[in-house]
Amino acid sequence: MNSRKWQLEAFNRLLDIMDDLREKCPWDQKQTFETLRHLTIEETYELADAILENDLQEIKKELGDVLLHIVFYAKIGSEKNAFDIADVANAISDKLIDRHPHIYGDVIVENEADVKRNWEQLKLKEGKKSVLEGVPKSLPAVVKASRIQEKVAGVGFDWEKPEQVWEKVQEELAELNEEIKNGNNANIEKEFGDVLFSMINYARFIGVNPENALEKTNKKFINRFQFLEETASKEGKKLAEMSLTEMDVIWEKSKEFFR
Repeated sequence: MNSRKWQLEAFNRLLDIMDDLREKCPWDQKQTFETLRHLTIEETYELADAILENDLQEIKKELGDVLLHIVFYAKIGSEKNAFDIADVANAISDKLIDRHPHIYGDVIVENEADVKRNWEQLKLKEGKKSVLEGVPKSLPAVVKASRIQEKVAGVGFDWEKPEQVWEKVQEELAELNEEIKNGNNANIEKEFGDVLFSMINYARFIGVNPENALEKTNKKFINRFQFLEETASKEGKKLAEMSLTEMDVIWEKSKEFFR
């Protein structure tokens, strides 16, 4: 791995390039916080994909793209005389020191749960009125549900055992089935949401990241379905003209390759 000196030199090189681009490139000159926002979201998802694929070279590449955006935002901030990259780095460093009194102070913790509890309590001391203030409104629903549950658990609002959460899942499923029988679409949607929320909570108790789990299933389904399409094409068939039984035969075969 590179030395700290070389790491700093590499970061300084990126800052110099950013200065050049902002001064000389017509596209880079036009960018603002607002125009970069959707691109940053896209880059973040690309990084998330690379992480799920466990592709270390792709992770390195996507981290570079995300880092470029951070440097870009800091450059724009400096042009507005609001902040620069040093302010950004110092702000997060100060926060990390303040939020880790068990490292930089005299607080004693026994485990990860203690750290999380202290983290949320420190946020409240910093002026936040609710532990849920830090959950971004624009987060995807599954991720948002996970963060909400993690944060309230950090202040002790939580189940004690996984079995209790699973009982809640069963209770919510029963309520959903009842509303399906009643045929009330508004209530069906509400109860379906409750089922999802309770399942996401159960995932936390059994050590599963629900967003990662669902995305892996998405990828698995895509791979299997594309195998189905390719196999049918090789056999000179069109899916729309095949029976479900015929497609199921190929689908079962796809499981040998994509588990």
